[in-house]
Amino acid sequence: MDRIYLNELLFYGYHGVFPEEQKLGQRYIVDVVMALDLKKAGQTDELDYTIDYGDAYKRIQSIVEGKPFKLIEVVAEKIAEELLQSYSILHECTVKVTKPNPPIDGQYKSVAVEVTRGTNETYSIHCIRL
Repeated sequence: MDRIYLNELLFYGYHGVFPEEQKLGQRYIVDVVMALDLKKAGQTDELDYTIDYGDAYKRIQSIVEGKPFKLIEVVAEKIAEELLQSYSILHECTVKVTKPNPPIDGQYKSVAVEVTRGTNETYSIHCIRL
């Protein structure tokens, strides 16, 4: 399977369990890997056979900068769901949401959640390969 990578997309959102997180907001970093067949796009040089990166960015942005959620797990899930529903050629996507400054005492670089979701067809393929 071929892959498109959207790396370190930066957004400002208001997600978090604590009221101050939902009031003040903070930066979020999103990485997305989209698995699909890119052969026809590579042969034809036509956007119709791939995913428009700008469109995908806007869809992700609307989720991260939109309605606040308590958990970044929900943010990741919503992004994966949106991408899979929006692009019929997409078989699977992995979404990583990084929260650089969560309100945790201690020294750390960041916290992150990563989810991988796919079409039923994708899950069937993975099961057969096992």
